[in-house]
Amino acid sequence: MRIPAKKQYSIFIKPLLWLQKRHYGNVLNPALLWGRRPTLFWLVAGFFGYLDRKSSPITPVIRSLVCVRVSQLNDCAFCVDANGMKLAERCDCVEKIKALANWQHSEYFDEQERAILTYVEAMTITGQKVTETMLSDIQKWYDADALVELTALVSFQNLSAKFNTALDVPEQGFCSIPIQPGDEKAPTAESSDK
Repeated sequence: MRIPAKKQYSIFIKPLLWLQKRHYGNVLNPALLWGRRPTLFWLVAGFFGYLDRKSSPITPVIRSLVCVRVSQLNDCAFCVDANGMKLAERCDCVEKIKALANWQHSEYFDEQERAILTYVEAMTITGQKVTETMLSDIQKWYDADALVELTALVSFQNLSAKFNTALDVPEQGFCSIPIQPGDEKAPTAESSDK
């Protein structure tokens, strides 16, 4: 990482660091950076906690697909690793996970997932723009409130990935499935049946 961990962290964030160590076996590398600014850390943790809550109108698999795809597009090694682990927990199709970097050429993604991934890329890739067609495609599944939440999730993941990439936050070995672009050619439903 471009900024080292502190020797001592504020008492206000020690509970979050302890919970991470208990849940993941280690404190997450980004927490060591966000932890330098306790108020920011709590705000970021609360924001993501709200977006990833059980009562979200966006299914857990779609939330994870969104987070991993944004992470891939931002070339964030830590984000792909951590979000990939969560996607592997939520998605029962390893081939779909491996195909995410090349989802346009894969038969594993349904119409809803394609509409959302198109929107994700338009929001994330510099020079692309969200169109009215993209929004109307998503509105087949989501009302205005859910669309706002989806947009917030994509925006949050861009913030997180850009933060981690800028400060060179390394992966921590959470996800063993090859999901970085270029790790593997995208399988199709036909090729996995052979």
